[in-house]
Amino acid sequence: MKRKEFLNEVKGLSTEDLTARARTMSEELLKLRFRNASGQLTQGHRIGELKRNIARINTMMASKKAEASAK
Repeated sequence: MKRKEFLNEVKGLSTEDLTARARTMSEELLKLRFRNASGQLTQGHRIGELKRNIARINTMMASKKAEASAK
């Protein structure tokens, strides 16, 4: 998924949904790391992609918290 598409999709989610999405992605990242360590991973680029997407979600959650505390 492209960066802008991902950001547009994530922008409309609530904090609870963002947390659930980040948890799911973290679990997938863990599984990919295990597959990479055992030599079974064929799509190595997915690890970096997931890490960046998790960071984007965390940034979005932080900005929503800051916005809520400013109000």
